This record gives sequence, C-alpha cells and structure tokens, in this order.
Amino acid sequence: QVFTFNTVEIKVQPSVKVKNGARMSVVCHADISKSTDFQLKHNFTVFKNGKPVFMTVSDREDAQYEIPVARSSDTGEYECTVEAGGKTKSSNSLHVWITGMTKPILTAEEKEVLEGEVVKLRCELPEEVPPLYFFFRKIKMNSTPKEKRVYEPYRNFSEVNFSVEEGDNILYFDCFGKRSVLLEFESSEHSNRTLVTVKEPFIKPTLNARPSGNITEGDRIQFECSTVVARMRGIEIILQKNKTILKSVKDEKILKYSAVATLEDSGEYLCKVEQGRASKTTKLNVVVSELFPKPILSASTSNLDENKELTLSCSISGFRKANFSILRKNSNGDISLKNSRNLTMRVNVNDTGSFICKAEVKGIVKESKPVMINIYAPVSKPTLSVVSGLPEVVLGKPLRLICRSAMGTPPITFRFHKGNEVKTIVTNDTYATFLDENIRQNDKKGYKCDARNNHSSGMKTSNILNITIIVPIRSASLGSIPYGKVEDGHETTFLCSVEEGSWPIHFRIFRKTDHEVLLFETSENADRIVWRKKAMNRQDTGTYYCMASNRANVDVKSHPITISVILAVWQKGVIAASVLIPIAGAITFASWWFLCKKKKAKGPSMEMSGSALATNLTSEKLTRQHNDGDYYSGSGYIEDSENHMKSTDETKGPDLESAEVEYTEVEVSTLDPHR
Repeated sequence: QVFTFNTVEIKVQPSVKVKNGARMSVVCHADISKSTDFQLKHNFTVFKNGKPVFMTVSDREDAQYEIPVARSSDTGEYECTVEAGGKTKSSNSLHVWITGMTKPILTAEEKEVLEGEVVKLRCELPEEVPPLYFFFRKIKMNSTPKEKRVYEPYRNFSEVNFSVEEGDNILYFDCFGKRSVLLEFESSEHSNRTLVTVKEPFIKPTLNARPSGNITEGDRIQFECSTVVARMRGIEIILQKNKTILKSVKDEKILKYSAVATLEDSGEYLCKVEQGRASKTTKLNVVVSELFPKPILSASTSNLDENKELTLSCSISGFRKANFSILRKNSNGDISLKNSRNLTMRVNVNDTGSFICKAEVKGIVKESKPVMINIYAPVSKPTLSVVSGLPEVVLGKPLRLICRSAMGTPPITFRFHKGNEVKTIVTNDTYATFLDENIRQNDKKGYKCDARNNHSSGMKTSNILNITIIVPIRSASLGSIPYGKVEDGHETTFLCSVEEGSWPIHFRIFRKTDHEVLLFETSENADRIVWRKKAMNRQDTGTYYCMASNRANVDVKSHPITISVILAVWQKGVIAASVLIPIAGAITFASWWFLCKKKKAKGPSMEMSGSALATNLTSEKLTRQHNDGDYYSGSGYIEDSENHMKSTDETKGPDLESAEVEYTEVEVSTLDPHR
C-alpha cells in the first residue's frame, strides 16, 4: 500500500472576503495518489494566524470548517495541514477578510447633569478584537459636533468624559469604531444616540451701572452684578475691566462696586459667575465724558545756563478754575515746587530734569506731559595727554590722545587739531579720544583740542601738546681693532654703531662661547660707542656681538665677529730659548770632549786607541739604543763635530793627518725636568 501527497489545497466559501454576520466555510482538500485502492485515515487541522482552530479525522480527502456567523475576529491567515500514514503536507496560507464591523454600544453614566459637570460615556464593541480605535461625538443643536478619539490596544471598549459648558441644554452623544486591516481602515456604523439633559446651576448674571448714561469725570459710578443660583455653595461673582479684577465676592448672589469716574474708566466691564466648572458672563460698555482736558506746562526755555532764571506756566485750554501745582519728577517720588499756576526760579545744574504740572477739579487730578529742562555749567579748559602716559610715540605706531574737561555739563563736543588742521569731532560726556595713525619722522606739528557744550560761554582750548617721535634702532654693527687676531696681553678696541635711532641708545657687548656673557653696557646720546678691553688672554677667544635698543623697545643685534688670542713675540722667544739653549750646550760639551780625546792620541797607539774606542762606542751605542728609549741618537750633531774637527786638524799640520778617526758618536740624554 503505497501513496503520496500530490497537493493540499485550502479555500473559503463563498469568497476570501466575507461580510460580517454571513456564513463562512473553510474547505481543506488533499490530492493523494495510491498504488491500489485502499482506505486511508486523514487527520485534518485548520490553522488561523498560526493557531489551530479546527481538527477532524476522515476517510475522505476533504474536510470542511464551518463558521455560521462570521465576525471581524475571524479575519486572518488560514492554513490547512493533512497527516496520513506517517506523512504530512500543508497547504499555502490564505488571507480571509471579514468586512464590516458590528454596531457599537454606547452608554452614559448620567442622563441629567448640571452646567460645569461632566458626562461619562462608555463605547463597546463586544464582538471585535483589539487593537481598536474609538470615536466619541458630542452633538449640540445648530453647532458642529465635538469629537474625541481614543486608541485601545488591548480592550474592545473605551471610556471618555465630556464637560458640560455654558449654553449646553440638550446634548446627544454617539460613538463608532475603526480597525486596521492590511494597512486599510475599516469603520463600524454609528452607535445608538444617547440623550443627556443639562440643567443650569445659576442663571446668566445681570450687570448694571448707575448713572446709566451721561457719566462725567468726577461723578460717582456704581456697578451691580447679580444672579439666581440653585445652590449657594461654591458660587463666586467677579467684576473685571480689561482683564483687571476690580472686585469679587463668594457665596453671595450680588456684587456691588463704586468709584469716582475718570476718563480712564471708560471701557468694557465684565461680570462673571463661577461655580465648579460652570461659568457665565455678562458685559457692559461704559462711556465717561471728560470734565476738563489735561493741563499743559510751558517753559521760558528748555536749555539755559546755571544761575539763570526759569519760568514755568501751567494752563488748561478753555478752563481756568482749577487747583494747580508744579512738580519736578523724581525716581523716589515727585517733588512739589509750588502750588500755583506759575513758577519762576533761579536754577543750577542739579535742577536738570523733567517738570510737570497737575490740575484738580472736583477731585479729578490730571497731569500734564513732562517738560525736559537742561541746565548747563560751562566747560573747563580741557587737558590733552597721551593715553599711554609719556608724550612720545614710536615711528610707525599709532598715537592715541585723550582730551578731558573736568567741569561742564554733558554732552560736550570735543575737537582735535594737528597743527592748524581739525582731525576729528567727538561728542561725549567728559572726555574723548583721538587716534593718529599717520605718524611721520618729520612731523613737527603740535596737537591741541577744544571743548564746548550748550553753555553760552563758548569754546575752551587746551595747551599745545608736542610729541617726541622715537625712531627705532636700525642696523647695528660691531668692529674691533685689531681685527680677527690679537696677541696675548694686548688691548682690543671694540666699536658698536647703529645706522639710525633716537637717542639715548642703550649699547651692550656680549661674548658667546658655551653661553652668552655680558661684557659691557652703557646708554649714550650717540649712535656709536667705543670700549677698550685691556690685557686680552687666551680665555677671551670667542664670538662677539653687540645689541642696541632705545625707547622703541626693539633690540637690534649685530653680526658676530670672531677674535682669536695668540701668543706674543716675547712668549715665542722664551719658548724658543728654552728649547735651543740645552741643545747648544750639548753641542759645545761634545766638541770639548772630542778635542780632549784627540790631543791624547799620539802615533800608532792613537790609531789603535781610536779604533778600539770606536769599536767600543759602536757596540755601546747599539746596546743602549736597543735597551734605553730615553736616549736620542744625535748623528746630525756628529756631522757638525766632524766638520769642526776636520777644520781644526787642517790647521795643525801634517803630524796630525796620520791620526785617522774611523767613528765618533755623541749621545745626548733627555733632561731631567726635576733638576
């Protein structure tokens, strides 16, 4: 009994899209090939979204999963698996969409509420599976419904609160749901409408003002705001103007407020009654007529010198009967000067400021616009100086000047002059600065400044300020006599000079070996200095250079020169003598010794002695040369001795010719330095 699965198929009847509430069948079919006709048990399993929802065993090759009433929860991926004779095969997955949603159920916790309270609603989709979206609507006659949206990922119901506002009388509420299927939203139909009746906790307030019309400044105006309430507890009445609270009362039905009317009291007044969340308002517009216009303050002048007279006058256009006062403004409170229409006073600089006048009629006080009065003290003679302190400037650098006037009421106008030319004009309080960036070496012009303000005394001018122009050092050089080499113990003259630079100049001469050594420094009103170094010695050998600087504070370094200290002539003579004198003595001794030996030699015996002596001397020389390194072979000196002896023998005649000297040698040992 051999069989094999060809295919396993799944299908949905009537289609993969089933209307919500309709009948739905899931059919699983196994296509099997057999070697013979024999009975085979088939185990069918239907899966939805990976979970088994139906299982059956059948001899037939088909199985059917019936869903009498399809709901949204039946939407999903369906798959069929068949197991027979130890073999298993599965179908492809099939997506089934149950279109449409069930109608939601809406319930309200209260059917009758007061203004300011809330209505609690619950919307439920009992046959739907989350996640779901719920939409609640508050419907009022002749207005657009207000909607609230709630997302419920884990519940098939949702709850919200709607506040009941002023003007809400009869309210209707409903809801509907939505779900997402394959990136598409599907909506349910709307729920049943629920009616909620609203009762007023209090009536709209009434706001009255007395007098009701023709209110003039100075009149007493009275406001009254009242309402009718269902219960007194928690009631509050507030009177406002331009968002400013004028008065409020609690747990009372009437509010009263009165004040003396002014022109500023014109405007819109609002009475608000609040209880819990409920509030109602009433508005009233009030117009206050002007009793008299604002006074006008006039001054004889707005700018005047100190110790001069100032006259102030206060007036009201078309109105004369008023109580006037003149005051000076002050941050700590206005200072009253005189209770009168007119004021004449002698002023000083401390009187500078703003002046006002006030007028009072029937208890109404009005204030004029302020008048600014400026009192000027004359400027003092200005002083001109350099900001850095000293009246000098380095050539090529900018010069900053400052002009000050110790006395004088600001603002002060300063003018800077270079020679007869006005360079700049600056207006400031007590000083001004000027920057001259065009400094030339041949500038001989003096600087001055003048100052003036609004005082009638006019302009004051400073003294002329002359500036010293400092020329920086340029190109330092160093020379010496003798140059390059100088004998030990002799004097050397150094010359350090500059090509250009303002005096005094500070000169310094250095020697550089392993480190720099300052040898000489001085400040001179000259462009060069001479320094003599006496008794030079071998330690003075090295490289020399000089540095020059002035008030420009720039050090200029010369090129270096090298000086070598050598031996003096007399020192060379001493060294030569110390070497030659011992040599000469040795030569003289050798000559004397040789002559003495020669006199003793007579006839054949002299020849034999000479031969024997020569043989012994030769043997001794060879032995001592080999054994003693302190001896020096003086064969050169021997040649001179032989020549000397030869010339001497020739003068003695034929008797000495027969005495032949075969070999002669003089050995000179090294001098003992300790003896």
